[in-house]
Amino acid sequence: MPTLPAPPKPTAAELDLLQTLWPLGAATAKQVHQAILKERPEVTYATVLRLMQIMHTKGLLIRDERERSHVYAPAQAQDSLQTNLLKDLIQKAFSGSAKALVMAALRSGISKKEREEIENMLKEEDQ
Repeated sequence: MPTLPAPPKPTAAELDLLQTLWPLGAATAKQVHQAILKERPEVTYATVLRLMQIMHTKGLLIRDERERSHVYAPAQAQDSLQTNLLKDLIQKAFSGSAKALVMAALRSGISKKEREEIENMLKEEDQ
């Protein structure tokens, strides 16, 4: 059985755009631009459109061309892409050790609330 090619990895800018697009589900470049403006008012519409076109070419976005304004949607669900990126990070930066990743994350400082949530999640797993 042939293996499927690995999904493309987004750049930092592409990941930022995906973080905006995932909650929207599907949107035009104009809608994505308007959402990005709330956090980053310096970003131009032309920049967003060009990045979305590049992401479509790379396979990170799918595009519906039936309407005058093309509607874009993420090609991968958020949790799927994050899982793939995390697996890659564990392999590259932590020699394949998920424990080493978790320990590094815990050492880098987490809030008391985050620590309680992690502890509760681990307790639920044990039950």
